[in-house]
Amino acid sequence: MNVYLKSIVIALCLCIAYTGSAQSPNTPITAIGTIIDINKKPLEGVQIYLQEKTSGVVTGTDGKFSIKCNSTDVLIFKKEGYNTLIKNATAFLGGEVMMIESLVEAGDDDNVFIPFGVRKKRAVTASISTIKGTELPQLPLSTLNNALAGRLPGLYVRQMGTRPGTDDANFLIRGRSSFNDGQQPLVLVDGVERDFANMDISEIEGISVLKDAASLSWYGMRGANGVIYVTTKRGSPTSTRVTLDVQGGVQTPQHMTRPLDSYTYATLVNQAAQNDGNAPRYNQAALDAYKSGSNPYLYPNNNFVDQFIKPAAPVQRYVATVSGGNAFAKYYTVLSFFNQDGLYKGANNDKYNANTNYKRYNFRTNLNLHINKSLDVILDVGGRVENLRYPFSGNATFLNTVYNTPANAFPIKNENGSYGGSALFRNNPLAMLNEDGNVTDLYRTLLATVDVRQKLDFITKGLTANVFYTYDINGMYQSGFNQSYEVYEFSPTGSSVRFGNKAPLSYRNTGFSGNERRNEFWGGLDYDRMFGQHDFKISSRVQSAVSAQPGRLDNTRLNFANRVSYSFRQKYFADLVAAYSGSQVFAPGRRFGWFPAVSAGWIISEESFLKSVKALDYLKLRASTGTVGSDALGVRRYPYRSYFTRGGAQYTFGTGYTSVANTTELELANPNLTWEKAIKTSAGFDAKLFRQSLSLTFDYFHERRNDLLTPALLPNVLGQTTVNVNEGKAEYKGFEAGLLFTKKVGAFTITLNGNYTHANSKILAINEEAGLPEYQKQIGQPIGNIVHGSNFLRRFLIAEGLFQSQAEIDAAPVQRLSGTVRPGDIRYKDVNGDGQIDFLDFVMTDYTDIPPTYFGFGSSISVKNFDISFQFQGINGRSIQINDLINSGTAATGFINQFSVDAWTPSNPTAKYPRLTSGDRGNNTANSTFWIRSGDYMRLKAAEVGYSLPASTLKRMNIRSARVYISGFNLLTFSKLKDLPIDPEMPTTGYGSNYPYLKTFAAGLTLNF
Repeated sequence: MNVYLKSIVIALCLCIAYTGSAQSPNTPITAIGTIIDINKKPLEGVQIYLQEKTSGVVTGTDGKFSIKCNSTDVLIFKKEGYNTLIKNATAFLGGEVMMIESLVEAGDDDNVFIPFGVRKKRAVTASISTIKGTELPQLPLSTLNNALAGRLPGLYVRQMGTRPGTDDANFLIRGRSSFNDGQQPLVLVDGVERDFANMDISEIEGISVLKDAASLSWYGMRGANGVIYVTTKRGSPTSTRVTLDVQGGVQTPQHMTRPLDSYTYATLVNQAAQNDGNAPRYNQAALDAYKSGSNPYLYPNNNFVDQFIKPAAPVQRYVATVSGGNAFAKYYTVLSFFNQDGLYKGANNDKYNANTNYKRYNFRTNLNLHINKSLDVILDVGGRVENLRYPFSGNATFLNTVYNTPANAFPIKNENGSYGGSALFRNNPLAMLNEDGNVTDLYRTLLATVDVRQKLDFITKGLTANVFYTYDINGMYQSGFNQSYEVYEFSPTGSSVRFGNKAPLSYRNTGFSGNERRNEFWGGLDYDRMFGQHDFKISSRVQSAVSAQPGRLDNTRLNFANRVSYSFRQKYFADLVAAYSGSQVFAPGRRFGWFPAVSAGWIISEESFLKSVKALDYLKLRASTGTVGSDALGVRRYPYRSYFTRGGAQYTFGTGYTSVANTTELELANPNLTWEKAIKTSAGFDAKLFRQSLSLTFDYFHERRNDLLTPALLPNVLGQTTVNVNEGKAEYKGFEAGLLFTKKVGAFTITLNGNYTHANSKILAINEEAGLPEYQKQIGQPIGNIVHGSNFLRRFLIAEGLFQSQAEIDAAPVQRLSGTVRPGDIRYKDVNGDGQIDFLDFVMTDYTDIPPTYFGFGSSISVKNFDISFQFQGINGRSIQINDLINSGTAATGFINQFSVDAWTPSNPTAKYPRLTSGDRGNNTANSTFWIRSGDYMRLKAAEVGYSLPASTLKRMNIRSARVYISGFNLLTFSKLKDLPIDPEMPTTGYGSNYPYLKTFAAGLTLNF
């Protein structure tokens, strides 16, 4: 054992031994007393219980209590909204009177975690929204991001994935003011840049969303996009707790492609051929055979989706936690296991399993040590092991095969038992699952934190030195099985053609990748001191961070952060924050900048002129302004330097005509490159009314972002590309509101919550091509775009329906987008009036996938031992395009899919979509408003029904509490896409090569000991 570790163990043992020997004799006593509030009035409903024991009493209307205990017992006094009081039982031998202090939003449950600090809600002058871990839905989800959807004002949560282990989500705080990146906020766990998506919900104490300059300037050049600040649970000195949580459920697809049967597919292929003026591909005999199913080997009729996608897949979650402590040490330990199976059917064989699957093992121990009266140490160790399995060919390739292979392409197995295939379709889904192999990605993550706090009262009272250091490592090990198969195509004569080569099972190449080490050091001083009614809290830190990976230079960061908080009479508050922050993205001498912010708050409800307003319990006005930066510019490394590369084209020199490798200059450097500067202003209020049953928050906000990167306006004669220049500007402004109502009506306790955010963005300056028409310029338009494949669209043709006849085509402007325009094709508006449709008729639009409005609301109701809760999420003003879906396919499939049945024909002039064609498709696949749809929706994101077993039943089993419940996630969706079986949030899920959108249904049991 390491000598230092031995010393720590010995010291711990001596402390414990000393504590035990110093205890006084344990004799029975009766503690009697009276609890009063700050106004010296008796306090009813205070829970008094013995530390480390379950017995306890509650004060009556007179505030009095009496409890039998031992002389060595410690009494805990708790009441919601009040500070916890901890006293030795012997303090109440004479019927003493004790006061529990409380100010509105200043109780034990009113803590708000800020960067390296904690504030009571009443003292917070910045714009911060918080949620407790206990308020999040208890669901077996592989990622936690989605659990926040619709729960906090100013936070937009958009799900981006659905496959097991990858159902992650993106965050946006308030709005978009940069057109360079997605403005993903900085995510911090216990003050460290760490991802929390794969943590277990049992690890989470609370989550704060930092939104304005006063809360973000601490992070200088990293704070402009906002911060998600996650705090993990810690032990309590009041009692030892053991919990067990078991959950099991199923996940079912919400929307998925419905493949055409062989007869319908062949009929539509012939229709497209006829529209193109070609002969039909399938004769009548083939059509009859597909319809009758008389020869399933020569004329197969497969439904690959039903055959290879299950209607449901199991999901499980198991969690155990142990927490507790005493005056010397507090601990919190959690172990969890999560198992999410995939939807692939027929993937398990004797050799391996190719069904996608995700397993995760989480562990964490948070330890607080009070070494002595001046020294405290925090030791946190956590990590996880993740195991992600999928088919060897990849999920995308397998799903593309299942979704897009025509029903008549080949029999899954030929009459002789061999795998079916063809020259056009060589991927057989059954063979892909059983004869192709699998891949397993094993991710390992280890997180360690040491936080040491030494009081320096011998210098001056309230001064503390702090040292904070982290050591995080993660990496991925990939392994699996490799195999290959062959498919056969049989002709009506019985002859066959083989495609592919069969190979025996072998281990695939293994290797490590993604290995990364991250370290952060924070060191500095805190000064907390009260002088009468003047309260000062001062923090100063220096941050040094490094990220290291094999094969690249280290990424480093340096930041000096400072914060001064002042309050007078706990009624007037002010904060000044300033960071001096630098980034290696920029040239030496231009790497550092100042990021100051100021905020103030006034609890106006405590002024004499509002004391008479009986309905008003609390009203705080607050405002902030300041500057924050962002170095997330999306540029190459060291963009302030010019680089050259060798290779590529060859040049011939000399009489011998010898080829010599060339040297090429990369894009020109920009030595004046600088960071984006976000000037944030926010003003709002927090209020409580009607005996604190109704809580309201409101904020108006505005952000202007300068020095955005935009292309340099240089002549083409330069002959070289350049790094972008800082000449762009944009802004957003809007408001957000939150509501919480709690009321007890008889046996019912009802809670209602709601939040609403609206933000409009605008591009103020951006460099665009010279001579661009006004209607094609981006200035004045909102930030955002429509995703189309790998492109991001802003300009669209204006669709004016479908041509119904050749006479309409002849009378319309000439369509220059494709070779031939026929009845059933899309008609476009001649925007510039030149008599033809070309690229000058594309119009800059305000269509965007960033919703200007998003909201959430929900409720929880409890009566006796039953409880029910639900939460909705909604967005408004978002647009999506369906071009990718309706026109999906390849030349091999004739671009025919399930939507082709609604294509235009002379007998169906009011069809939803243009005529079918396999040839010249440019006119109908152009980016136009024809394919734009509303992406607005309202979704029942989570719901839960539970029952807590009676205490009398549990007492005999030494169980504190037990609750059984059923829950669901993504249960109902209301949208404007009534004619389309797609999801408005993720339109391509279940189509193309994308995993289906999933609903989750689960049942669980929670035990507390």
